[in-house]
Amino acid sequence: MKENIIERVKELLQPLIEERGLKLVDVEYITAGKPVLRIYVYNPEGTSIEDCEWISRRIGALLDIEDLIPVSYILEVSSPGLDRKLKNREEYEIFKGREIKIITREPVEGKNVFEGVLKGLENNSVVLETGGKTVKIPLKNISRANLEYKIGGE
Repeated sequence: MKENIIERVKELLQPLIEERGLKLVDVEYITAGKPVLRIYVYNPEGTSIEDCEWISRRIGALLDIEDLIPVSYILEVSSPGLDRKLKNREEYEIFKGREIKIITREPVEGKNVFEGVLKGLENNSVVLETGGKTVKIPLKNISRANLEYKIGGE
């Protein structure tokens, strides 16, 4: 049921997101306590409060029409955050050009921790530019990957 709601929300959201020039990063449906439907959207030019409000109004109306969630719930729409943990392969494309930190299960080129600029996906590997060179890290070897936020570009 929970997975069906998430998939249906994604289907409903996709045309709205594209219309606004945004990217859908993630949808969470949390049922512990008062249910929460949390939607993360990304605007490459900077996600604004207006972007979130715009999506919230439109998806809220669609969800009411569809009667997808039969109980009272909280709807939250936000940006993914400055240091978001990457959860799915699509996010490695969405956040191309951003600083990222990756921790691997097994060493790659003798290291387990990498920081650099995300270049995207190539086959089943994440491509990262770090220390003036390009490194490819197999997705299955990634233990954790987070966007990095550095103050003043440090």
